[in-house]
Amino acid sequence: MTQKQELMLSVKDVSMRFRKEEDRAGSLKETVINAFTGKLKFTEFYALQHVSFDVYKGDVLGIIGRNGAGKSTILKIISGIMKPTAGSVERHGNIVPMLELGSGFDMDLSGRENVFLNGAILGYEKEFLYGKYDEILAFSELHDFINMPLRNYSSGMIMRLAFSIATVVEPEILIVDEILAVGDENFQKKSRARMMELMSGGTTVLFVSHDMNQIREMCNRVVWLDGGTVRLQGPTDEVCSQYRL
Repeated sequence: MTQKQELMLSVKDVSMRFRKEEDRAGSLKETVINAFTGKLKFTEFYALQHVSFDVYKGDVLGIIGRNGAGKSTILKIISGIMKPTAGSVERHGNIVPMLELGSGFDMDLSGRENVFLNGAILGYEKEFLYGKYDEILAFSELHDFINMPLRNYSSGMIMRLAFSIATVVEPEILIVDEILAVGDENFQKKSRARMMELMSGGTTVLFVSHDMNQIREMCNRVVWLDGGTVRLQGPTDEVCSQYRL
């Protein structure tokens, strides 16, 4: 008898509409006047239309498509950063979105202070973060800089700290948008090994990448977005073979 898979995410008929202003005014004054006189016109376009798919526990789901296909938009909706125009997302587990690493950091605070700030944003208790602090510090390799304000960090150092915080907490659902190139070559190898460890440990992962070799190696299923709609979804080899055509 086949064991029933545990559903972690269900994306149901999601659409996302944006409005773009036509004939942009030359000044704020013109914009206000046009708005009051009814001359302000918008063009509506859909970044996503009727997108549906399910993700089960332990899945590593690749999301592929050309630039502008809607990949980042669907990740932001799943993460709760954006609300869809129509449709819904059911979530069954805590989500750590690695979409814009370090976006929740305060540049005036030290690296240490940002560990607790960013960890709190991700929903973790201070006691939990205290217990994980040494592990985060060791993984980030920022021992000599951890008490310095982040404004003195390089972008690579900030990315390393953000990656270390996000992945040490072992989320139930990890959302990754092209972030495996973190830091120098040695740290990239280490971060990639950490991702593989999470995946093999049962973490459910949504992974966007333009690198088909990474998608083939890391994902068991793939959703192909094309022009904001699902062109194809299914086993990795099947979808990637079609995508290459």
